[in-house]
Amino acid sequence: MDQTLSNFGNVFAFLLLGVVFVVGGFLTARLLRPSRPNPEKNSTYECGETAVGTAWVKFNIRFYVVALIFIIFDVEVVFLFPWATIFRQLGQFALVEALVFAGILILGLVYAWVKGDLDWVRPTPNIPKMPEMPGEKTGEQGGF
Repeated sequence: MDQTLSNFGNVFAFLLLGVVFVVGGFLTARLLRPSRPNPEKNSTYECGETAVGTAWVKFNIRFYVVALIFIIFDVEVVFLFPWATIFRQLGQFALVEALVFAGILILGLVYAWVKGDLDWVRPTPNIPKMPEMPGEKTGEQGGF
């Protein structure tokens, strides 16, 4: 039982040290940084352009989806570089593993493409409407 408590103690000490490290970093930064606010510093930065309106502007969610897909595939492709540096030493099995890995990435890309997540502007769906029956009046509710 004391080995279990010792292991939990190690985890607790690690978490405590992490919290102290983060809070200490924030406090040190607060003590060392200058604090001289002015209207120009507090304004929204728009790449040299004069800010118009508020910063609470709705952005198209497609930008974030495409950026996340790019980051996911970019990070996954980075895993191929160590494999490529020692490819000749690894043999045929490593080639098959790399092809399976690349196939999974391509399958994920095709899935995102078919789902329409790579389209910047999606077409509006065409929702069919039921034709009115003869003798029905629109906007009125039937009742007894």
